[in-house]
Amino acid sequence: MATMVFINYPVKDVQTSTEFYEKLGFKKNAEFSNEQTSSMVWDETFWIMLLEYDFYNLFLKNKRIADTKSESGALTAFSVESPAAVRKIAEAAKANGGDYFSVDMGMPEDQMFSLEVTDLDGNQFEPVWMNMP
Repeated sequence: MATMVFINYPVKDVQTSTEFYEKLGFKKNAEFSNEQTSSMVWDETFWIMLLEYDFYNLFLKNKRIADTKSESGALTAFSVESPAAVRKIAEAAKANGGDYFSVDMGMPEDQMFSLEVTDLDGNQFEPVWMNMP
């Protein structure tokens, strides 16, 4: 069995964030979603879980949720099939209230290409394509 990865993001509005991620190409899995959380599936091994703030807080004990508009707690990267797929996700994010930017990693685009994407709450992730032999 392949290892599955579930990224948990705190969000202020589960429904609005669900719609945002659907516009990026994620699919909602209703079986693992409710009013407080949406399970957004990229593929069979990678999901982003959108958790309403109060529900997310249940997992933090004595910590507080980072202000992801001004601080970073994690940077999640996941592979996609092409540089065009990276651009498509980033452009969809920007067209729907998110944003993206580029980081010069000193590598040619035909070797590796990624963009830093932020969602409506400032959570950041990185679709990346790598030319793997």
